[in-house]
Amino acid sequence: MRLTVTTPLQIVVDREIAHLRAEDDSGAFGILPGHADFLTALAVSVLTWRDGEGREGHAAVRGGMLEVRNGDTVAVATREAVTGTDLNRLETDVLDRFRRQYDEERAARVGTQRLYLAAIRQIYRLLRPGSSPVTPRLRETASAGEAEP
Repeated sequence: MRLTVTTPLQIVVDREIAHLRAEDDSGAFGILPGHADFLTALAVSVLTWRDGEGREGHAAVRGGMLEVRNGDTVAVATREAVTGTDLNRLETDVLDRFRRQYDEERAARVGTQRLYLAAIRQIYRLLRPGSSPVTPRLRETASAGEAEP
């Protein structure tokens, strides 16, 4: 079975494997040759595989998509991947960094969404029937200015 792990900038893994262990939001699962076609969104996790000679390999992935095609091809597309032979280091250092980055990105998206909603509310207030595009303070000043000779 052929495993390919790619990021937007490079092919991180491209090798023949005997089996693969991965993880999505529902939990861990395994892929063996002949597996049915399959598509899933990966969690921030470590992929583990064994080649035909029994050597183990690992890649920490920052989420992504995993696809099994024709039972003999496994393709993983991810934002970032780090390979290594030390599973403990990948699980502690790299996954912690990936999770922190994911949380920071999520917080930034939430902040952006809040700004967007505040802008929409303000536009709605200004476009509502009976409202004036001039702020109340300016309206009072303009009214007072018109009343003066």
